[in-house]
Amino acid sequence: MIKVLFICHGNICRSTMSESVLTHLVTQRNLTHQFEISSAATSREEIGNPPHYGTVAKLRQVGIPVVPHRAVQMTKTDYTYYDYLIGMDTANIRNMNRIAGGDPDNKIYKLLSFANSGRDIADPWYTGNFDETYADVQEGCEAFLDYLQKSGEI
Repeated sequence: MIKVLFICHGNICRSTMSESVLTHLVTQRNLTHQFEISSAATSREEIGNPPHYGTVAKLRQVGIPVVPHRAVQMTKTDYTYYDYLIGMDTANIRNMNRIAGGDPDNKIYKLLSFANSGRDIADPWYTGNFDETYADVQEGCEAFLDYLQKSGEI
């Protein structure tokens, strides 16, 4: 079982979109039994809130089911539990390392690093551009699955 935790600042836009996209991709590939996928925030600002309406609208537009979700905050225990903790931007990575107390097991990644890019996924909370965010998330999730396949994990 590959346990994946997507992380962004509030856990209502990018990380929930990533959770839904990867869940959809593994379902399409009949790999559901090999994955546990969730998402969390580095902040407490949106705890308990559902996915942002822009995330919901974009996922519906492209035919991807929205995973039922309420925002939660990442904990130090998550570092031990999950195999991959995947942040959306440089600030997320810094905060994830702070929450986890470092990354001694090399489990913390930026999503687009799997696509050989150092780019951050733009935060649609500020940009309002859910199309751009979706394109980046789709690219990152596809590249993540390719990475797992090439490494023999799936």
